[in-house]
Amino acid sequence: TGQCYHTFRGHSAEIVCLSFNPQSTLLATGSMDTTAKLWDLEKGEEVATLNGHSAEIIALSFNTTGDRIITGSFDHTVAIWDVGTGREQNLMIKKPQIIILTNPFVFQWETHELAMQCCLCVQLWDADTGAHVATLAGHSKEVLDVCFDYAGQRIATASADGSARVYNAGTKQCIAKLEGHEDEISKVS
Repeated sequence: TGQCYHTFRGHSAEIVCLSFNPQSTLLATGSMDTTAKLWDLEKGEEVATLNGHSAEIIALSFNTTGDRIITGSFDHTVAIWDVGTGREQNLMIKKPQIIILTNPFVFQWETHELAMQCCLCVQLWDADTGAHVATLAGHSKEVLDVCFDYAGQRIATASADGSARVYNAGTKQCIAKLEGHEDEISKVS
């Protein structure tokens, strides 16, 4: 019907990212005001405000079970939050800039040394330990988006080189290169 069910108000600056939990009962929003907020979709009410970053939140995502949320900020940190309590569980990795966060927690980093170059690969990190797991390479231009499939078995990447790639999440090997677009692919799902 196109009917608006709820309008969520509460951030003091622009909302730059959002994510639904897997059950579609909560919405998380990340803002230039340095906070993330959790919203109850049925009631249209704020559930929690996630405070802890010192700069804008530019990316966020729920994990596959919906009990944790990860936020990435221009303060060069990634934080993991308990959805039930709204408390920070673990301030994970400090790196110069977070580019992509996705479910179930893929991070792509750009270092200061590479700031003028393209990010041609995706870095995977363990969300519990902060340890580097793997590098997914293969694109000839910057990677613009990343996502896991719902089972967590495959990782898809989209690139400015006009191709998408699919990787086996277990082996970290490219299992498909999808070509045919004449220009960049900015989103993949």
